[in-house]
Amino acid sequence: MNPVATPSAVPPSVDPPPAAGRGARRSRRGRWTAPAAGVLLASLVLTGCAGASASEIPAPPPPPPTADLTTEDLETWLDGTVPAALETTGIPGAAISVVHDGEVLAARGYGHADTGADGGDPLPVDPERTLFRVGSVSKLFTATAVMQLVESGDIDLDADVHEYLDFTVPTSFDEDLTTRHLLTHTAGFEERIADLLAPEGTEVDLRAHLAEDPPEQVYRPGTVPAYSNYGAALAGYVVERVAGVPFEEYVRENILEPLGMDSSDFAQPLPDALHDRLAAGYASATGPAGPFEIVTGPPAGSLTSSATDMTRFMLAHLGETGDGPALLTPGTLDLMHAPGLDADSLGTLAEGPRMTLGFFEEDRNGRRVLGHGGDTTLFHSHLQLHPESGTGVFVALNGGGRGELDSLRLREAILNGFTDRYFPGSPDSTGAEPGTTGDAAPIEGVYESSRSMHSTFMSVLGALGGQTRITAREDGTILVTPGPETGEPTVYEEIEPRVWREVGGQRLLTVRMDGDRVEAIGYASAFALLPVSPARYASLALPILVLSTVILLIAALAPPVGALIRRRFALPAPTRTARLPRALRTTGAVAVLAALGGWALVLGHIMELEPVSQLLLRALVAAQWLGVLALIPAALVLAGDIRHRAGPGRYVTGTIVLLGFVGMTYFAAVFGLLSPDVTY
Repeated sequence: MNPVATPSAVPPSVDPPPAAGRGARRSRRGRWTAPAAGVLLASLVLTGCAGASASEIPAPPPPPPTADLTTEDLETWLDGTVPAALETTGIPGAAISVVHDGEVLAARGYGHADTGADGGDPLPVDPERTLFRVGSVSKLFTATAVMQLVESGDIDLDADVHEYLDFTVPTSFDEDLTTRHLLTHTAGFEERIADLLAPEGTEVDLRAHLAEDPPEQVYRPGTVPAYSNYGAALAGYVVERVAGVPFEEYVRENILEPLGMDSSDFAQPLPDALHDRLAAGYASATGPAGPFEIVTGPPAGSLTSSATDMTRFMLAHLGETGDGPALLTPGTLDLMHAPGLDADSLGTLAEGPRMTLGFFEEDRNGRRVLGHGGDTTLFHSHLQLHPESGTGVFVALNGGGRGELDSLRLREAILNGFTDRYFPGSPDSTGAEPGTTGDAAPIEGVYESSRSMHSTFMSVLGALGGQTRITAREDGTILVTPGPETGEPTVYEEIEPRVWREVGGQRLLTVRMDGDRVEAIGYASAFALLPVSPARYASLALPILVLSTVILLIAALAPPVGALIRRRFALPAPTRTARLPRALRTTGAVAVLAALGGWALVLGHIMELEPVSQLLLRALVAAQWLGVLALIPAALVLAGDIRHRAGPGRYVTGTIVLLGFVGMTYFAAVFGLLSPDVTY
């Protein structure tokens, strides 16, 4: 599972959805990659992680002008980089493996597979024996399985996926939903968080996970990159249906065993022979080891593997099989590694990083790089291939560290550092020079990630920190706050019409327009920024929410406080008109305040991947609707005061309270708090 905080050359791979205010941040329980939280909130690719913190990871030793990719130089570089970074971040352990020219160049273990914090003896990481959950890197195996069946003629990438299913996936558009869409994360599904992870010991039912309460299709297939664990799991179920065996069994018999990956399995729980070799996983630098994570959609992220086993998979995708069997023919490998969609579907978005049929394009220094990251709440990993040089790198970590982005930054330092050291490219390898005359003004506005929730109350996360603002600057550049991959304000310059590059960096934004209106801004292969209407601007909605809350809090407290004061000082009760409307207005204010408190608690639990009662959610929606209905008595009170000439003070008070209900109704309506759909 993966999806979403992404470094410049490292595509978003934090599977969990973006957390409120931290599109790519990791919750205290961690990031969930295939399922969840890739973490839940780290996920979506740093789309809204302004303010997210990370330890200061020491910069890798500066590379020489040219560095030969040899075992000696590589191990010296890793030994000088990784141990210090683990110490700084508080991440317990790491395993790193590198292949080159058909051979395993290095496999290194650092730190601890088990810290001993739970009472046992500390256990060092062994790159061959220690196992890691690889999260969304699992999706590469799922995509490989699909491509095997494409190669055999059993799956047509462009046929309606329902030809292979025994249930119907609800769709919202006339276009077919295809396997190609699933592998390129363009099936159009909104984000879904519920049931991404289950308690240890839970028995997984892949069909039930997919068929019961699927996410809504909110984008036209093939047009909007929107990372989806559901879509990846559905691709795995297609494999299961076409092959006629459980998905885990198919992968074991057709990928793992042929490659000799005898330390790898999608099984949950692990087989006895592997169980005791799994590293302990730590959500933070100070917490205890977490339990075994059950991924409810296994094809999206349940693989467990070792660093040395992953070398076999990388070599197979580089076409280096030695005396062993080839997973795919050279022609199918080329098809899988090529962009899965072109400009006919994506428009200008095709000018930037795209999905292949499973891999992210993570090009750096003008060189082609394919990869995929993965996160669970406890483990974090990334795999990259350099096809032109026959090189592959795999990194796995068993902890999140002290800062919310430490695991991401450490992987980024290793992967980008490796590429910059051994494949630095030429000075002009990062693309065209800036200087086009395009107008940045039409791009100005507020955006939210395509990996988000639209149809339910979870859309409120957009207002709680998940928005990105783009501002045109006088020098023709744009300021993106926060940058969708950097998590901080980032300046971009236009290098080609509607293609923008990070100033001083290599990240790209590609803008698709419809006339003078922005349709989407692509970044990091499986993610896009989509414009939001002014009604959803957090800069407008949050002040209205705060002001309305204060007004209704005062309105709710005024009657009991007034009664106490009158009783304490023996004051006469004032003559009042419309007693029933006033009582109903107060009741409505109390209901709204209770709903807000409830929503805050619910969102906290959901962001921690904890289940929430449907009954509680329905109660909160009902309370929110009471606040809407309270507009009627609030208006009646104001009308009665005016009719009975109660005085300017009453007029002003009644108007302010009415506006408080109006403001709260606006917020609830725009951000889904009135939706009868309480799925998430």
